[in-house]
Amino acid sequence: MRITKTVFFSLLVLTFGVITAAAAEHTWVGKISDSTCGANHLKGAEHGSRTMSDHDCVLACIKNGGKFVFVYRGKVYNIENQDFAALTEHAGHTVRLKGDLQGDTITVSDVVMPAKKKP
Repeated sequence: MRITKTVFFSLLVLTFGVITAAAAEHTWVGKISDSTCGANHLKGAEHGSRTMSDHDCVLACIKNGGKFVFVYRGKVYNIENQDFAALTEHAGHTVRLKGDLQGDTITVSDVVMPAKKKP
């Protein structure tokens, strides 16, 4: 019976460690976009003949009911906390984003512009 208790407690500790690791904060470098555009901004098709930057395109789509999303390696992730102030500031930009990932949704805790590479 003693071996069974040891195995049980070992599995319990291992399970807790996996759950804790899954909820840990991660950092990604990708682009803040919107749910209308996703990974690609087709400015002419979406906004008539107006040519605009990715930043302006994202903000226009958000104003028209879209949601902020994060694009990482071509995959689009939903953002849980849409009111996070840095999302508007960095809309359309490539950023370093920190947050917790649950399924395909990120709860953002920090957004910064990556440092420019020196030539």
